Amino acid sequence: MINVPSLPAFADAKGFRVWRSQPPQWLPIALDIARSHGIDTSSPHVFATGTNLVVGFGEKLILKIFPPLLRAQFVSERGSLMQLRGRLHLSIPEIVAEGERDGWPYLIITRLAGTLGSEVWQQLPEAQKERVLRQIGETIVAVQRAPLGPLAHIEPRWDAFMHTQMQGCRARHTRLGLAPKFLEGLDDLLRDAATLIPKDAPPVILIGEYIPENFLLACHNGDWSLAGLFDFGDVRAGWRDYDLLGPSAFMSAGWPGRVRSLLEGFGYAKPDYALKRRLMALMLLHSASDLNSHICIEGWQDKADDLVALQDLIWAE
Repeated sequence: MINVPSLPAFADAKGFRVWRSQPPQWLPIALDIARSHGIDTSSPHVFATGTNLVVGFGEKLILKIFPPLLRAQFVSERGSLMQLRGRLHLSIPEIVAEGERDGWPYLIITRLAGTLGSEVWQQLPEAQKERVLRQIGETIVAVQRAPLGPLAHIEPRWDAFMHTQMQGCRARHTRLGLAPKFLEGLDDLLRDAATLIPKDAPPVILIGEYIPENFLLACHNGDWSLAGLFDFGDVRAGWRDYDLLGPSAFMSAGWPGRVRSLLEGFGYAKPDYALKRRLMALMLLHSASDLNSHICIEGWQDKADDLVALQDLIWAE
């Protein structure tokens, strides 16, 4: 009988990340979990990127194991897959099995077919990029039509989340090295944000990261389309515009045609000052906000003199 080690306890995320980076320490446990569900473990594939322990088995299944300190991601992932099942026009993983080992919850989910967006996005012709961005806008709307169910109880709630983000906004972006010329306009922007960002509007499902690393594309007769969506570990409930930030920063990149396609797919016409201002505020308040790393417009720091000019640059008309 094979002696399978137990999953350890970690006091912080740093210790877990170091341990996760050495698959020989935890792969035997993952294989044992998979075997306990009757899965063929002859050709496991360890996914090196990501936050949790993730192993693929063949072309059909994926095992995701969540450390106790990231149990909230398990709750988000499980709840999202349950709420969105059968509600979208594109594929999302289905839950095949779930369980817990040594206090670590896990999900066994189906593996989606398609090409990872980050592998081909840069090579797509401009018209194809606009097509995909319109589909992303439409997909965000479809996700947000789904009932919240248990996702409504994810903490922190939207108003508390926004309050915390506003309180720490200046310190965060100072620490991350945002240029002083942009920091100077932060107080004015946050003052505007207090009225531009609804605190008590009906909340919707927010994925938080509609970015090329988290979706799959498929090509039919030369046309690329959005084919699959995965990774729901950072889902929260809140104001609908929040989910425009990922594709705006990483994909639209200030190209007017791309911006227009994304916003029209989402249901917005030409962006006015209030919309740009609200999106600029939300971009600075996003849980993963780091403008220097995330705005994919070459030389943007030199192309804008303040936050107003920056919002016009990102959401160009």
